[in-house]
Amino acid sequence: MLVSKEVIKESGILFGTSGARGLVEQFTANACAAFTHAFITSIQSQFEFQQVAIAIDNRPSSPAMAQACAKAIEQLGLEVIYYGVVPTPALAYVSMQDNIPCIMVTGSHIPFDRNGLKFYRPDGEISKADEQAILNAIAEFEAITGLPVLTVSDKAASQYSERYTSLFDSQMLTGKRIGIYEHSSAGRDLYAPMFEALGAEVIALERSDEFVPIDTEAVSDADKQKAKNWSKEYKLDFIFSTDGDGDRPLVADENGDWLRGDILGLLCADAMNIEALAVPVSCNTAIESCERFNHVKRTKIGSPYVIAEFDALAKQYNSVAGFEANGGFLLGSDTIINDKMIKALPTRDAVLPALMLLALAREKPIYELVNALPQRFTHSDRIQNFATEISSAIIIEAKKKPKEFLSLIGFVNVDVISVDMTDGLRMTLSSNDIIHIRPSGNAPELRVYTECDILSLSVFNVNEVLSYLRRLKLD
Repeated sequence: MLVSKEVIKESGILFGTSGARGLVEQFTANACAAFTHAFITSIQSQFEFQQVAIAIDNRPSSPAMAQACAKAIEQLGLEVIYYGVVPTPALAYVSMQDNIPCIMVTGSHIPFDRNGLKFYRPDGEISKADEQAILNAIAEFEAITGLPVLTVSDKAASQYSERYTSLFDSQMLTGKRIGIYEHSSAGRDLYAPMFEALGAEVIALERSDEFVPIDTEAVSDADKQKAKNWSKEYKLDFIFSTDGDGDRPLVADENGDWLRGDILGLLCADAMNIEALAVPVSCNTAIESCERFNHVKRTKIGSPYVIAEFDALAKQYNSVAGFEANGGFLLGSDTIINDKMIKALPTRDAVLPALMLLALAREKPIYELVNALPQRFTHSDRIQNFATEISSAIIIEAKKKPKEFLSLIGFVNVDVISVDMTDGLRMTLSSNDIIHIRPSGNAPELRVYTECDILSLSVFNVNEVLSYLRRLKLD
């Protein structure tokens, strides 16, 4: 017999900002089974269920991992419901409606040589406390031999699509030309029918048989140029895409300019008349300065931290939501849209913010909606393959003397007026610029976020900080 805690520890797989992540070779059949047994046994005292749902993204390693998780579920005497390749929010939504737990096999936006597992209780995404319960569980199980054949159900895909198409008039997008950058997104087969059901003309763009690790917080220069080219070539009103598992949106306006995720979230929340928001500390300060919300709570980066604030906010406000700088929108309360009820979905979702933005764009172009907001510009980028221990050491030293640290980068004649250690090191300068450095919670990466009054300056500041950090890494 194997013991989950021991197998998980030996695997080297860790929880990141959202889900367990690691190299593909670490996710052996027994490692997947260990996580599954630990997850199920850790929640069985709180919930009654006889079924567990599973879905996957398009990574080549995901099907076998799903089979291993399914085998473990069968070992526990429970029924497996397999939804195949669907977006993470589709799996989460249908499972919450059925009051059963689920497991999403996905590495989200990280490279294809890595993968991960996301866990959902019957009432939604697991918390950081649940993560510790999984890591500490002592669940015994037999080593995995032989993987089951899984039959795909289309229930998650159909219910997820219906959740959104039912909210709007079937002619809402009539006259709109929408490009869908499909790449290897888990939802690529769902999006065109959704937009078409609302009246849009859809143009499919660049479907890929190989996994493409789209990071909606660090859009490549190549993808920026693609959007501009597509917008011009096909005369598009809107471009829609997501990361690998379909929980982070990437949308472009009429000019082919990708919107920052927190600006998209702000516009979505405003369109929905949300009263109170929970957002990570890295999000644009226009959220507060636009004065469109009664309350804004800042959190650590990662959906579990955003979700953790919902209960407290719901005690004071009727409508609650959150979003992240990556664009994922989390609906924390049941809400009325067009006189129709949309159920809460407290996990990242890509489709809702896109549709709410398109609803707003019936009255005014998207670029005008963006320009009407307080003009604060954020930018972010990352250094990949940057050891977390090195990142942490840099941040510890920088915190001691932040002004001196910035002067080494090249920021002279400025003072540091505040330091926020909510997540990483976030420094507000006397120039009103913001410099934020933090290690990624999902991969060995060091991320840099900036905010300024001028976009080009925000981009420049990111590049300056990254250039300095790369030199430190080489030293």
